[in-house]
Amino acid sequence: MYAACTFKIPELTSLFQRRLLNFVDKTLVEDVIPILKVASHSGLTQVIDKCIQRIARSDLDDVSLDKELPPEAVEEIKNLRKKSPTADGDGDAFISDPVHEKRVRRIHRALDSDDVELVKLLLNESDITLDDANALHYAASYCDSKVVSELLDLALANLNLKNSRGYTALHLAAMRREPAIIMCLLNKGANVSQLTADGRSAIGICRRLTRLKDYNTKMEQGQESNKDRLCIDILEREMMRNPMAVEDAVTSPLLADDLHMKLLYLENRVAFARLFFPAEAKVAMQIAQADTTEEFGGIVAASTCGKLREVDLNETPVTQNKRLRSRVDALMKTVELGRRYFPNCSQVLDKFLEDDLPDGLDQFYLQRGTADEQKVKRMRFCELKEDVLKAFSKDKADSSMFSGLSSSSSCSPPQKSTKR
Repeated sequence: MYAACTFKIPELTSLFQRRLLNFVDKTLVEDVIPILKVASHSGLTQVIDKCIQRIARSDLDDVSLDKELPPEAVEEIKNLRKKSPTADGDGDAFISDPVHEKRVRRIHRALDSDDVELVKLLLNESDITLDDANALHYAASYCDSKVVSELLDLALANLNLKNSRGYTALHLAAMRREPAIIMCLLNKGANVSQLTADGRSAIGICRRLTRLKDYNTKMEQGQESNKDRLCIDILEREMMRNPMAVEDAVTSPLLADDLHMKLLYLENRVAFARLFFPAEAKVAMQIAQADTTEEFGGIVAASTCGKLREVDLNETPVTQNKRLRSRVDALMKTVELGRRYFPNCSQVLDKFLEDDLPDGLDQFYLQRGTADEQKVKRMRFCELKEDVLKAFSKDKADSSMFSGLSSSSSCSPPQKSTKR
């Protein structure tokens, strides 16, 4: 629309205007904001009116209105809300206590000035808290990473608090697609799997806002990384590091991509346990009934199998999701058993998957590459085998429960696994 208006092509302007008018009522209110901005710039009265009506009915708060929309549009939206107190946005319900709102605005202005020390003073001289002011949400949306980090260092805010719209600070950082802020929140313990009120995760938000073309664009050496892709990679890595944070992230049908990602991680996690501890892993899988569900096919499985599993073209999406969720549940129980009875071994495998797997998938193909590369791979595999054996010995020493398993222990199989 912006290009059509800039180059004064009336046919395209008319076409896009009709499409956007049909689009406004069907999309999230966040998507209406850029439409309103372009319509205001281009002087498209009909689109402007439609967007204003849509936002006035929404639950978009006054802070977001003031920060993201043209002043004249904000004034009209607020007037509409005053006239319609029963609208979806609940009229002027956002300003219930003028004194409270004044204190909140002071904290927000201090954050705009990058003055966290002033924020501390404002908190000390009143009974308001960072959570009352949604200060962390505000900083994640509008401040730089340094301010967010300093605010987190105060340790006064609930990292996973949801605002009136059901968003956590991490959800807002994902909407903004700022890697440094996402990292700050995750390092302090933000829950990557927490869902919004409409069932979206932070990684789902990032994927939705990222064009496939931008994600797949190859970066030249020395070129700045694509921020959108970096955000997705960070969140995916956190999901793989802590795949059992919230089970809802797997079972929600809205998060099919997250389901496949978690399933791939769990398949590889269990496959490595089977590689080093075949007897113990077999028992754990039998208890969790993972041996009765179909394999999804992890990286280790792919390296030892010559072909992909045949796809049932008659399988419906509902049936497929049910089958995959059943497999996830079984694998999660298997991993939980491993963590309970083999904590040290589990830590070694977790660290290996976190550090080596995302960046070195070719580690498992020991016969590939040059002679020097194969030598390095074998050395890395031997190091891993040694770490696993030490961890297994420590687990045996820490618990008398393993005494009965010593005769059938699979301490020795890792020596054979070098050939594989």
